[in-house]
Amino acid sequence: MVEIKSDASLDAMREAGRVVADALAAARDAAAVGVTLQALDEAARAVLTAAGASSPFLGYQPSFAPTPFPAVICASVNDAVVHGIPDGYRLRDGDLVSIDCGAELDGWTGDAAISFTVGTPRPEDVRLITATRQALEDGIAAATVGNRLGDIAHAVSRVARRAACGMPEDFGGHGIGRRMHEDPHVPNFGRPGRGFPLRHGLTLAIEPMLMSGGRNSYRTDPDGWTLRTTDGSRAAHFEHTIAITADGPRILTLP
Repeated sequence: MVEIKSDASLDAMREAGRVVADALAAARDAAAVGVTLQALDEAARAVLTAAGASSPFLGYQPSFAPTPFPAVICASVNDAVVHGIPDGYRLRDGDLVSIDCGAELDGWTGDAAISFTVGTPRPEDVRLITATRQALEDGIAAATVGNRLGDIAHAVSRVARRAACGMPEDFGGHGIGRRMHEDPHVPNFGRPGRGFPLRHGLTLAIEPMLMSGGRNSYRTDPDGWTLRTTDGSRAAHFEHTIAITADGPRILTLP
């Protein structure tokens, strides 16, 4: 069931989105050569605690996962696409890091992700990050009243094709509101003019995940969570929670 939110609810979701943005900024600020992924999780966790928010990630266990997720962020490095578990890995010069984070505040949820490099960036990683951010921006631009989910999906996949990047076909964005994952599913592949119609008050998490090797296939680590490219190529991930409004898309997880 797809829930359409009131304007007051959108304002409440914006407050949860601010917390997500602050947590992501804290994790990124903590990222440096020699710093562990656990330290990034601790930085984000401190922001959530200070804001009186909780994590929709911590303890989350969807049907595909063998164990509950143990952290407040997903930290995916280099060939990890999404769902990386923060552990004792120490960041190295040139690592490409994707951080996904959510927050629950006063009954509403926000969800967003960023990708960045640590230390000296590789030119090919800069291109990948730029393309993934552009895919998100184009997807958001297509999120207007009167369009359909297929228009968002087409906008995202068009950027991926231009950049000769792959995307995991089974994963995409989602509806969001009282819970982190709500209807509808927001695919990253689709045809324009198809799918669920976009209406004022519909809230979505749009999240392109681009893989530089050009393939759409991935594998899952033994931890049951981390998705990796099958060819070892690098991946990037960006996400925003947005609201469809009569005035255009409203990004709820901006700083």
